[in-house]
Amino acid sequence: MKSNTNISIRFFDDREVRAVWDEENAKWWFSVLDIVSVLRNQDDYNKNRNYWKYLKAKLKKENSELGSATTQLKLAANDGKRYLTDMLDYEGIIALGKQFPSKNSNRFIEWFTYSPESIDGKSKTKAYALFETSFFDSIEVGTANGLQQIHAYIFGGLYDFAGQIRTKNIAKGGYRFEYAQYLKSTLLQIDNMPETNFDEIVEKYVAMNKAHPFMEGNGRSTRIWLDLLLKKQLKRCIDWSKISKENYMNAMIISAVDSSVLNALLKTALTNDIFSREMYMKGIDYSYYYEEN
Repeated sequence: MKSNTNISIRFFDDREVRAVWDEENAKWWFSVLDIVSVLRNQDDYNKNRNYWKYLKAKLKKENSELGSATTQLKLAANDGKRYLTDMLDYEGIIALGKQFPSKNSNRFIEWFTYSPESIDGKSKTKAYALFETSFFDSIEVGTANGLQQIHAYIFGGLYDFAGQIRTKNIAKGGYRFEYAQYLKSTLLQIDNMPETNFDEIVEKYVAMNKAHPFMEGNGRSTRIWLDLLLKKQLKRCIDWSKISKENYMNAMIISAVDSSVLNALLKTALTNDIFSREMYMKGIDYSYYYEEN
């Protein structure tokens, strides 16, 4: 059976599309039932499973290559157990999408074939790779300099300001982040904030988000920074898959004046699975999902 240690989760219309990296053949395999759910706009697992069973039999009867192109890999279900699941590769998913002629399937295919050569695509690949590097263990934890190291690695070669503290003022959603002229002193204050317990670490994370030291890529870098800080001080990290995009974004907005909602949200997702490659990869998937418009 193919290795499935590298699991990716992408999102289409807030529905999960799970994928497994096949090291031997150097390609991704995608969950058929996740795709069927997207294409049918249907959340009922049994209905999607029955529909795929019917469609698969129909395709085999028609001698369609798609009917026999699936492989099976184990994916985690809602009960936490892993079950063998039908998977298709990139070409197979495109062919499957064409079995559902509709505006929705056209939108899906357009999304699915979107080039990973974009800045987000390339930086996400670099964020995945960071876990495997010796550099990962040398990052300065809990400091602005450490955050700059992370940002420089993920966005190096993609932005000319990678790892550099911004010199311009920025705002988002009507909220103005720290004025550029005060950033250096603010970051020094954040460096000196206590970090001995969970509440203090969350306050430090909130302060860094308010500072927003880079022109772009703050959230993706700072979530890695937060997990490194939690790992060092508490031997814990965040299982980001337990935090919905809506809840996270709302909590971050509120944290500008009250961090208690964010604190409670993050606390529910704490895990001691700090050495898991899969946990890290899953965190990157969700982190990038939070940033999608």
